[in-house]
Amino acid sequence: MGLRPIILASASSLSLLCAPALAQTTPGANTPDGIGAPLGTPSDAPEQASDGTPARQATSDEADEIVVTGVRASILGALNVKRNATQVVDSIVAEDVGKLPDNNVIEALQRVTGVQVTNRAGGEAAGISIRGLPDALTTMNGRNIFTASGQAFALADIPANLVKRIDVYKTRAADQIETGIAGQIDVFTRRPFDFDGFALSGVARGIYNEQADTFNPNVSGLISNRWETGIGDIGVLVSGSYARTKYRDMSVTSGAMVPFVTQNPPPGFVPLQRVFPESGAWQPGTERGLPTAAGSTFLLGGRQVPYYLSRDAVFSPDVAGTRERPAVSAAVQWSPSSDATYTAEFFWNQFKSTTQNSLFFSFVDWWGALGTNPGSTIELYPDTNIIKARSVGDVFGFNSGDYTRSKTDSFVYALNGDWKVGDNARVTADLSYQNSQFDTQFLAMRLTRVARRIDVDFNTRNGIPSYNFDNNDLLVDPTQWDVGEFYDNANRSKGDAITLHLDGENRWDDGFLRRVKAGIRVDSRNAMDSVRTQDAPGLGRKFSTLDPGLQLVNKDFFQGRASVPTSWLVPNGTYIYDNVDAIRQLYRGSVDPGIQLSDQLKMIDVFDINEITMTAYAMADGQFDLFGRPFHVQAGVRYVDVDTDLVFTDRLSGAVTGASQGTTRFLPSATLRWEITDNFRVRFNYGETLRRPGFADLNPNFNLTGDLTSIGRGSGSAGNPNLRSTTSKNFDLSAEWYFERNSAIYGTLFRREIDGLVVPLTSVLTIPNSGQNTNVFAVTRPENASNGVLKGAELGLTYFPTYLPSILDGFGFQGSLTVLSSRQNIPLSDSAGTIVGEDESSFFNVSDLSTNATLAYDKNGLGARLSYVWRKAFLTRNEARLFANPIGVWRRPESSLDFQLTYGITDRLGLTLDAVNLTNQTQQEYYRFDDSGNADQFNLGTTLLSRTFAVGLRFSLD
Repeated sequence: MGLRPIILASASSLSLLCAPALAQTTPGANTPDGIGAPLGTPSDAPEQASDGTPARQATSDEADEIVVTGVRASILGALNVKRNATQVVDSIVAEDVGKLPDNNVIEALQRVTGVQVTNRAGGEAAGISIRGLPDALTTMNGRNIFTASGQAFALADIPANLVKRIDVYKTRAADQIETGIAGQIDVFTRRPFDFDGFALSGVARGIYNEQADTFNPNVSGLISNRWETGIGDIGVLVSGSYARTKYRDMSVTSGAMVPFVTQNPPPGFVPLQRVFPESGAWQPGTERGLPTAAGSTFLLGGRQVPYYLSRDAVFSPDVAGTRERPAVSAAVQWSPSSDATYTAEFFWNQFKSTTQNSLFFSFVDWWGALGTNPGSTIELYPDTNIIKARSVGDVFGFNSGDYTRSKTDSFVYALNGDWKVGDNARVTADLSYQNSQFDTQFLAMRLTRVARRIDVDFNTRNGIPSYNFDNNDLLVDPTQWDVGEFYDNANRSKGDAITLHLDGENRWDDGFLRRVKAGIRVDSRNAMDSVRTQDAPGLGRKFSTLDPGLQLVNKDFFQGRASVPTSWLVPNGTYIYDNVDAIRQLYRGSVDPGIQLSDQLKMIDVFDINEITMTAYAMADGQFDLFGRPFHVQAGVRYVDVDTDLVFTDRLSGAVTGASQGTTRFLPSATLRWEITDNFRVRFNYGETLRRPGFADLNPNFNLTGDLTSIGRGSGSAGNPNLRSTTSKNFDLSAEWYFERNSAIYGTLFRREIDGLVVPLTSVLTIPNSGQNTNVFAVTRPENASNGVLKGAELGLTYFPTYLPSILDGFGFQGSLTVLSSRQNIPLSDSAGTIVGEDESSFFNVSDLSTNATLAYDKNGLGARLSYVWRKAFLTRNEARLFANPIGVWRRPESSLDFQLTYGITDRLGLTLDAVNLTNQTQQEYYRFDDSGNADQFNLGTTLLSRTFAVGLRFSLD
């Protein structure tokens, strides 16, 4: 806290610098390049020309400036950004107004070197990492943005049609916000001074989702103008977009593993009886799981007993969803002279989603009917104790109609002033306010029954199971089903922030010292999460006795790609939502008089957080000649002071507690860049960054889930108010060779030394009066209990050959390869949560190898790109510590082949054709930890991914 007076004094000094700038203005002068550039644009970013394209620095390279349009311009514009940057940066540049070449920002970034994309369910890519790390700082026009109470923004919610350029920073300078070990993703929207005058554009696309058999609109428009007036240049821009997606996600899943006695059981057991943890024979949730060698034993009833491992259940989620994303961006710019530009900006985006999950679930662990059902058999994988296939009699199962409705509204308001002071100085001030709220409601009703027999093969081919009952037709008969439990939950997350940036710099044209820059950032952030939950037991009556409007039957499940039931009956979520109080009253009058109606429901504010962040930085750029070639040095330090006040409410007892924590750090950074020749340069960067804990991870109170699948205990989570920031020391060495006018090859070696990684530790607790169907829970809490190292290499190529014959002229290639290696220590704990040892594991979501390749063509108004991305298998998460399989959940290798085509019908009108996931890939998971587990015997789930085709028209006038 001792440096706060210095920070505030710096703010006063920078504010005073603004006043002389106004006195030096000349009304009516044109705005020069760079004035009014986006706030927070790092010191190494290229300046912006009046048309919005990256302007080259004043070097000998200017004679070779690339001036092209279309697909080629997009690729080479990104190459120019990389070439002119001091930091290690890659970019995506829109081909034209309203034409970033993908449906959302994440899909556009999947072709950037070192970026890995995952979570492609829901008809789009939704998860992103940079060099395997998921915590990239998300900024828009240089401003930190977030969704609700989170620390980051949902990038998938940013419409690609509103984006001008996206920069991916893998290294950091002192003038960049300090959070995000992965790097920074800065999204730039358009401003009126990007255009010379009037501009009008529109895009309308229709997207066919093959899996859902739906057509979906995606439209956007932009209008902008600028005028020379008596008080200077004035510009106004408004753009908007709307996208709707109706999708369907279908999955088949073999459940988790648990142990069973063999056909020769010990006393007190019957053949193939399941052995629960309470027997003392085994501990659930160990890293490697139980041994799988044939004849393996454990101590049961005082004697060593052989066991089998088999799945507890099989299940099939069938999710039909509708997602809508409207967005509006607006900007007003005023430049009273060549020395000043003022910008007012507004951005609003909304996310609306409804999903109906028609969930089929059947246990396959019952042993009671083994002797009476002649079809009860088992098949083992060779040389193991793992059951591959079995028939089970008198099996309990449930179907569930799960309905979720969600909505997010996010607003950003900003005022920016940019002044030139004299010939070489510049001051920028920016004040922004943002707020974001996310609301979701979850309603579910179950149906239950006992089926005569189920036949299961947990892996028939390539990780896909099969399961069928003795009579699948009964799955759609309402007289066969009893009305089960009812679940009624809601959450609200909201956050807001007011942020002030002040930055000043001075430049010199010669000598060693070329620039000095300093600034401050003050941010006041609030975040709150509120919840409510209630549930009721089964009604004890047949589903056929209720209103037929409650009945919903899905069709053509998994589209013939697995031997599983294709239709089953579930409660209709839309009906439940529309008649929710009648459903509540049904349970209230029969089995649970405590169920509340709409006018009685109240939210509990589980946490309420205020966080004040004050930062200050200073940096300098120098240049000298080394062996006759320019050698650029940039060095700086950033000071960070964070004070967090926290208030928590226990959902079980209602008790309110408070806590406070503070963090202060100095974060140094330095970059060296040597231009060995006009076309070959090397960079070295060292920097320190940090990752702050998620606000929800600080809440110490329990969030409990009952024993939903009869495993003997429930699960739960709790936060840790003592979590500290994770810190990283970052090293990067890169080289770039621009071997032809439009071509380059580039590579980077990098290393991240990370301290204080957050890992989950689980302990088994007895929690009385939990309100669940059990008082025993496996509760997981986050701890700063791990350190790790991530290292790797990137290699990229952009190549547009100049020697091709005219028929092939216009072809080009862009591709990259990323190799990663990650290790972190993992503490091992017993059931009481006591650390008893240590192991090693990969980082989550890090593929050791990933690649992308794009074949591009651009000539005579025709632009096309065929893109392929692939990543190796990777650890995505840990399973709940309740079972006997290896703890890690891995994804099989993932890939996507996409195609985009644009054709200029006229100079102003273009046709677009797009296709995503041409090869109809799936998403598959399996259990593994180190050398235990594999994709064949430990397969988990397979999800069909959407294949989409789109056609559209684009109009542009500027």
